[in-house]
Amino acid sequence: MKRKSRGHEGAGPSQRQLRAAELVRHALVEIVAREDLRDPDLRGVSVTIGEVRASPDLKHMTAFVSALGPGDPRLIARALTRCAGFLRGRLARSIDLRFTPELHFEPDVSYDEARHIDELLASPEVARDLKSEDEPE
Repeated sequence: MKRKSRGHEGAGPSQRQLRAAELVRHALVEIVAREDLRDPDLRGVSVTIGEVRASPDLKHMTAFVSALGPGDPRLIARALTRCAGFLRGRLARSIDLRFTPELHFEPDVSYDEARHIDELLASPEVARDLKSEDEPE
């Protein structure tokens, strides 16, 4: 039986990467909720981590973050980047991986994009076009 090559362009993450990333995501959610992060951009903000992506060697992981409620995801990502060393130390005690990954944080804009699509679909022009397609002529 032939094996698929791993260096193939367009190939998605391996099961190992997906499992490790989800393990790290769960641990980071607990750490951020439990710890008192003293960064001013994180005060009074509930942080959500929607996804974590792992590099093929699992040594780097990128967490996509946003606020649960009002808050700028870019500010949250920058604040968590400033706390990355502290978070990595806490993560090392929480997970069982050979290496504790370097953490990178990116703003998660998927919620904003979904909200924008909902607004477009609810606009009178689009609603009119959708209604005219549904009605028989």
